[in-house]
Amino acid sequence: MKRFSVIYTLKKQYYQVYCATLEEAKAVLQQLSGKKDRVPIGIYDAKTELFSWEPRRQDKYDHADIEEQGKLGNQIISIAQALRYRDMEWQRAGAPSRLSLFA
Repeated sequence: MKRFSVIYTLKKQYYQVYCATLEEAKAVLQQLSGKKDRVPIGIYDAKTELFSWEPRRQDKYDHADIEEQGKLGNQIISIAQALRYRDMEWQRAGAPSRLSLFA
């Protein structure tokens, strides 16, 4: 499985796109910003278990108090890990691949 996950929402559901490099993940995040039906959230690094918010969300995060930052960080990391776990389980079960992000 690739190291980075670009997290976004579509119709209030979380989704991800796997990327091998940070540069690729940043490019995907930028592409998502141009899609009006998809809301970019940020990039999860599975190796370090750190999350980088999309620029507008990063500004809101930076201005939140420490308690709120911790809560938001824990929530989005849990979501990213759950998405990756679900996809690993689907791969093990031999589920068909999902639709392309940009279809």
